[in-house]
Amino acid sequence: QVQLVESGGGLVQAGGSLRLSCAASRRIFMINVIGWYRQAPGQQRELVATISFRGSTNYTDSVKGRFTISVDNAKNTVYLQMNSLKPEDTAVYYCHAESAYDYWGRGTQVTVSS
Repeated sequence: QVQLVESGGGLVQAGGSLRLSCAASRRIFMINVIGWYRQAPGQQRELVATISFRGSTNYTDSVKGRFTISVDNAKNTVYLQMNSLKPEDTAVYYCHAESAYDYWGRGTQVTVSS
Protein backbone atom coordinates (compact mmCIF):
# COMPACT_ATOMS: atom_id res chain seq x y z
CA GLN A 1 0.00 0.00 0.00
CA VAL A 2 1.40 3.40 -1.03
CA GLN A 3 1.65 6.31 1.38
CA LEU A 4 2.50 9.95 0.63
CA VAL A 5 4.43 12.03 3.14
CA GLU A 6 4.89 15.80 2.86
CA SER A 7 7.78 17.73 4.36
CA GLY A 8 9.42 21.13 4.13
CA GLY A 9 6.76 23.29 5.70
CA GLY A 10 7.48 25.85 8.36
CA LEU A 11 7.44 29.50 9.32
CA VAL A 12 8.84 32.07 6.92
CA GLN A 13 8.62 35.83 6.54
CA ALA A 14 6.86 37.45 3.62
CA GLY A 15 9.08 37.45 0.56
CA GLY A 16 10.87 34.30 1.61
CA SER A 17 10.96 30.85 0.05
CA LEU A 18 10.21 27.26 0.94
CA ARG A 19 10.44 23.99 -0.93
CA LEU A 20 7.88 21.34 -0.11
CA SER A 21 8.51 17.67 -0.82
CA CYS A 22 6.11 14.78 -1.14
CA ALA A 23 7.65 11.33 -1.06
CA ALA A 24 5.83 8.15 -1.98
CA SER A 25 6.68 5.03 -0.02
CA ARG A 26 6.62 3.08 -3.27
CA ARG A 27 6.25 3.92 -6.92
CA ILE A 28 2.69 4.55 -8.03
CA PHE A 29 2.02 3.12 -11.46
CA MET A 30 -0.09 4.71 -14.15
CA ILE A 31 -0.25 8.14 -12.56
CA ASN A 32 -2.36 10.62 -14.48
CA VAL A 33 -1.79 13.82 -12.50
CA ILE A 34 0.16 14.83 -9.41
CA GLY A 35 -0.99 17.92 -7.58
CA TRP A 36 -0.53 20.18 -4.60
CA TYR A 37 -3.54 21.46 -2.71
CA ARG A 38 -3.80 23.82 0.21
CA GLN A 39 -6.39 24.67 2.80
CA ALA A 40 -6.35 27.81 4.91
CA PRO A 41 -8.35 28.13 8.13
CA GLY A 42 -12.03 28.62 7.40
CA GLN A 43 -11.55 28.17 3.66
CA GLN A 44 -12.13 25.43 1.14
CA ARG A 45 -9.34 23.21 -0.08
CA GLU A 46 -7.77 24.78 -3.16
CA LEU A 47 -5.86 23.23 -6.03
CA VAL A 48 -2.53 25.03 -6.27
CA ALA A 49 -0.50 23.26 -8.94
CA THR A 50 -0.51 20.11 -11.05
CA ILE A 51 1.91 18.21 -13.22
CA SER A 52 0.87 15.52 -15.67
CA PHE A 53 2.73 12.33 -16.52
CA ARG A 54 4.01 14.11 -19.61
CA GLY A 55 5.36 16.99 -17.55
CA SER A 56 2.73 19.57 -18.40
CA THR A 57 2.10 21.96 -15.51
CA ASN A 58 -0.76 24.17 -14.40
CA TYR A 59 -1.07 26.71 -11.60
CA THR A 60 -3.81 28.64 -9.94
CA ASP A 61 -3.61 32.31 -10.86
CA SER A 62 -2.61 33.50 -7.42
CA VAL A 63 0.68 31.56 -7.48
CA LYS A 64 1.70 31.87 -11.12
CA GLY A 65 5.23 33.16 -11.45
CA ARG A 66 5.99 32.36 -7.81
CA PHE A 67 5.49 28.60 -7.41
CA THR A 68 6.98 25.74 -9.42
CA ILE A 69 5.92 22.10 -9.32
CA SER A 70 8.36 19.39 -10.38
CA VAL A 71 8.94 15.65 -9.99
CA ASP A 72 11.90 13.37 -9.52
CA ASN A 73 10.74 9.98 -10.76
CA ALA A 74 13.86 8.21 -9.53
CA LYS A 75 13.07 9.32 -5.98
CA ASN A 76 9.28 8.95 -6.23
CA THR A 77 9.07 12.54 -5.06
CA VAL A 78 7.19 15.66 -6.12
CA TYR A 79 8.28 19.16 -5.13
CA LEU A 80 6.67 22.55 -4.80
CA GLN A 81 9.13 25.42 -4.87
CA MET A 82 7.49 28.49 -3.36
CA ASN A 83 9.11 31.89 -3.81
CA SER A 84 8.02 35.41 -2.91
CA LEU A 85 5.71 34.02 -0.28
CA LYS A 86 2.81 36.12 0.95
CA PRO A 87 0.78 35.90 4.16
CA GLU A 88 -2.19 34.70 2.12
CA ASP A 89 -0.17 31.60 1.20
CA THR A 90 -0.51 30.44 4.79
CA ALA A 91 -2.24 27.05 4.75
CA VAL A 92 -1.81 23.34 5.19
CA TYR A 93 -0.41 21.96 1.95
CA TYR A 94 -1.32 18.49 0.71
CA CYS A 95 0.09 16.40 -2.11
CA HIS A 96 -2.12 14.22 -4.25
CA ALA A 97 -1.55 11.54 -6.85
CA GLU A 98 -4.30 10.52 -9.23
CA SER A 99 -4.18 6.96 -10.51
CA ALA A 100 -6.74 4.20 -10.35
CA TYR A 101 -7.09 5.43 -6.76
CA ASP A 102 -6.63 8.88 -5.20
CA TYR A 103 -3.62 9.05 -2.88
CA TRP A 104 -3.30 11.87 -0.34
CA GLY A 105 -0.65 12.98 2.07
CA ARG A 106 -1.52 14.18 5.55
CA GLY A 107 -0.32 17.74 4.97
CA THR A 108 2.42 20.11 6.04
CA GLN A 109 1.87 23.52 7.60
CA VAL A 110 3.16 26.64 5.85
CA THR A 111 2.94 29.90 7.77
CA VAL A 112 3.99 33.20 6.23
CA SER A 113 4.35 36.17 8.55
CA SER A 114 4.17 39.81 7.55
